[in-house]
Amino acid sequence: MAGAHPDALDLPLSYPVYCGAGVRHSIGEIARLAAPSHRVAVISDTTVARLHANTIAAQFPAERTRLFTVPPGEQEKTRARWAELTDALLDWEAGRDTTVIAVGGGVIGDLAGFVASTYMRGLPVVQVPTTLLAMVDASVGGKTAVDTPFGKNLVGAFHNPSAVVIDPDVLRTLPDDILRSGLAEMIKHGVIADAPYFDAVLRFADVMREHGAAAPDFVASITTLIVGSVRIKADVVAEDSREGGLRQILNFGHTIAHAVERVLNFEGLHGDAVAMGMVAEARIAEYIGLAREGLTVAIADAVERSGLPSRLPAGISLDEVIAATHGDKKARGGTAQYSLPRGIGEMEAAEGKWAVAVTDEAVRAALTSP
Repeated sequence: MAGAHPDALDLPLSYPVYCGAGVRHSIGEIARLAAPSHRVAVISDTTVARLHANTIAAQFPAERTRLFTVPPGEQEKTRARWAELTDALLDWEAGRDTTVIAVGGGVIGDLAGFVASTYMRGLPVVQVPTTLLAMVDASVGGKTAVDTPFGKNLVGAFHNPSAVVIDPDVLRTLPDDILRSGLAEMIKHGVIADAPYFDAVLRFADVMREHGAAAPDFVASITTLIVGSVRIKADVVAEDSREGGLRQILNFGHTIAHAVERVLNFEGLHGDAVAMGMVAEARIAEYIGLAREGLTVAIADAVERSGLPSRLPAGISLDEVIAATHGDKKARGGTAQYSLPRGIGEMEAAEGKWAVAVTDEAVRAALTSP
């Protein structure tokens, strides 16, 4: 039986976003309202499937529902896995009257979303994020993609979900390092748009560092912060749905992060890379005279208090990282583009472009200066 679920959040989006403990038990009901269909394809990874996807699939008619799984990890977000999943759907004879339910972290959200965006020119998809990072970032906004050897998220499409269902209660099942990884995107949201929210995330990070998911009132506290992050992202996305201007501020930290991930062959956690990237890009912003003095220290402190790395990995080649920024989808004319902050809660508008071209020499100097 479907459980009671909260009302959708009041957001400037064309699709509903639900957030509340236990709401995953109502996914069947929500999907039937938001994306009625004859068949249901639940796409997950093998780890999440054991924890959540099987019980979610059970909310739909068994004879018209199938669970499709891939191994976990960023290295699985490839065109080969996309082809494997689309072929499996074709073999199942899934038609346009099929809804995709994406159950997992950001990798599954991106991969299953891309499958939905391309299969028979587009199927409805319900995003069910199961990691903190996916809840506050990847599940909202309609960006889907796979990685290539040349860089991250270089093949993809904009494809809005029919609904997003966020159940913070599932975060109790996450390993501590993956849970902490999600704090990076929450810190980012504070930096790009909301200084009081930034402070609230830090207070929560202090409690998390000591208690983890066993912290008092963990679910209630994290739910409030997730809603805050989703509101920040929704406000940005509603104004610029296809990343032509303001939406680029969501890329703060990601030019360096994606370059690091590529150099490391996508090993490690995305949130860790974003944490390093934010500190590095804050340093760049200070070096070129955009940011107020002390911004890098403030962001590094936030990252470290959250248990995240603030420095690029030991032994990594800075030249390789800088070269990898040229392959980022935001690069223009062979020059890397950076969305840079002036202070906590304030981004550089760059005459409405919200991204600044920074030379390799300036990046190298900024990241090697004392």
